[in-house]
Amino acid sequence: MNADYTANATNENARRLQNTLYLAAKENPKRKFHALYDKVFRKDILQEAWTRVKTNRGSAGIDGQSIGEEFFIEEIRQQLMNGEYRPSPVKRKEIPKPDGKTRPLGIPTVRDRTVQMATKLVIEGIFEADFKDCSYGFRPKRSAHQAIKSIRESINWGAAVNWVVDVDITGYFDNISHSKLMKLVEERICDRRILKLIRQWLEAGVMKDGVWHKTKIGSPQGGVISPLLANIYLNYLDTIWEKRFSHLGKLVRYADDLVILCRYKPQALEAIHVLKAIFGKLELTMNTSKSKLVCLWRNQDGFDFLGFHHRKMPHLHKKGVMYRLRSFPSKKAMKKMRTRLKEETASRGRLNWSLKLMVELLNPMIQGWRNFYAHQDVDRSMANRFLAKVDWYILRRLRQFWNNKHRKRKRNWSEMHILLQRTGLKTLCTWKNRTAQDEERRKAVCGKTARTV
Repeated sequence: MNADYTANATNENARRLQNTLYLAAKENPKRKFHALYDKVFRKDILQEAWTRVKTNRGSAGIDGQSIGEEFFIEEIRQQLMNGEYRPSPVKRKEIPKPDGKTRPLGIPTVRDRTVQMATKLVIEGIFEADFKDCSYGFRPKRSAHQAIKSIRESINWGAAVNWVVDVDITGYFDNISHSKLMKLVEERICDRRILKLIRQWLEAGVMKDGVWHKTKIGSPQGGVISPLLANIYLNYLDTIWEKRFSHLGKLVRYADDLVILCRYKPQALEAIHVLKAIFGKLELTMNTSKSKLVCLWRNQDGFDFLGFHHRKMPHLHKKGVMYRLRSFPSKKAMKKMRTRLKEETASRGRLNWSLKLMVELLNPMIQGWRNFYAHQDVDRSMANRFLAKVDWYILRRLRQFWNNKHRKRKRNWSEMHILLQRTGLKTLCTWKNRTAQDEERRKAVCGKTARTV
């Protein structure tokens, strides 16, 4: 009871501090904040920071220390108060990508993650007051679904949008200029100790294969504070676009993924030139091989954004055939889901597992995919058509798992479907599936009035 009370109290204190700083920053857009460092090592802020880091879990850094106990919070607090805190280099980990390349991640130590989270809790509200409505990535009370909803509403119900500039930035997190990022941070914060902390994290270096490498540019993708710094850096783009170039089209950005929704082709072409010029000032480059200009007119082409494929498709209306933007899981996302399912069910070392145990392994994955791809803010009816194909693939993989496990007792499709429903297998598709057992139960309840719907 006391632990729950303490957690709620620290969370409420952190929220109150963020709200106070947010309102102060919103009231005066030119105000610079100077007395922030003492709030970072406040005991309730560090406690809340550690709680959030513990909730996020994550891998160990170069020191090999996993999420520990609360006793080290006082040690961190003393180091911050005495000016003895020094961040450790991040641990480099390469994550394979579908195209064969790798995405470099930088994993800080648990101690550094806790201090980064405490700093983020203090300064995030200040910069939230400056962030624009077009930005949706890694922000409180904002999500990818809201970004997709904004695109759908702009195209379906706003001014006619026939051209989309789909932009990809080359190695965004690895090419952020430290000097320009610090200048953008200094526009709001003049506390030297906070600025020193951020600079130390940027220049802490990377430990790869036991060898330390200096980092002259970039923000480690994987750090707690990196998404906030990335948003601060690209907020320059959002601000310039809103002030001077909003007439060209609507900007929708999720972290480093962004699209420009334009009405005419000349506007889209001019938007590309403007983006290249702004990227040049930020020392970033547009990936010309992945960025593209898309024509949405009459289902000519579509674009992928945040795991969905977006395309104008015809539908019947009382006024005739009309074209509306439909959103459904992209081919890349579908392939990724199938690959993950195959990896989990193909291992022969798991043939000694029971079917229920295999279902318990898959259910959290299925629920996560369903929460994202069948969300109410997305085109659920269209997405279900594709998610049903993944459900069928899950049935295939589990039937193969069962037949490999019980070679003498193989089951057909209908038997396997009923068996899986009894084990509590979840579905990606939100359509209601009626089985023979469900129909008999419904008739028993409804009696003679029951009829097939």
